[in-house]
Amino acid sequence: MIGHYLLFNRNCEQALEAYKEAFGGKIVEMKKFGDMPPNPEFPMAESDKNLVLHARLVIDNQELMCSDGMRVDTDVNGNNMYISITGDKAFIQKAWDILKQDGTVYMDLAPTFFAELHGSLQDQFGINWMFSAMK
Repeated sequence: MIGHYLLFNRNCEQALEAYKEAFGGKIVEMKKFGDMPPNPEFPMAESDKNLVLHARLVIDNQELMCSDGMRVDTDVNGNNMYISITGDKAFIQKAWDILKQDGTVYMDLAPTFFAELHGSLQDQFGINWMFSAMK
């Protein structure tokens, strides 16, 4: 499945509510950063725990995914969108291996608490990609 992934600057939940109202959509998933298991390599300020880690909004049978960005460059308009790819593990691994060549890895493709594999990168052409093999 191919989709869009939008990153917001600490206002993702407000944007979701506006899009839900504007398009008659339905929020089908919303996880907060505070829902993540604690990780000493990823310390989190108390003020960040209520930010959106991952959300899905369905509009007319189409899915829009989004979160509050945690990287500095996502604060720049135009750098706050990814093409999101969801599929089985073999499909995701193959696409990842090809697109990471001469690209910039933001988050290594690895198991997470919400996906069998998840990672993000910018390919050599400047396009941001997010990959997920769901559990």
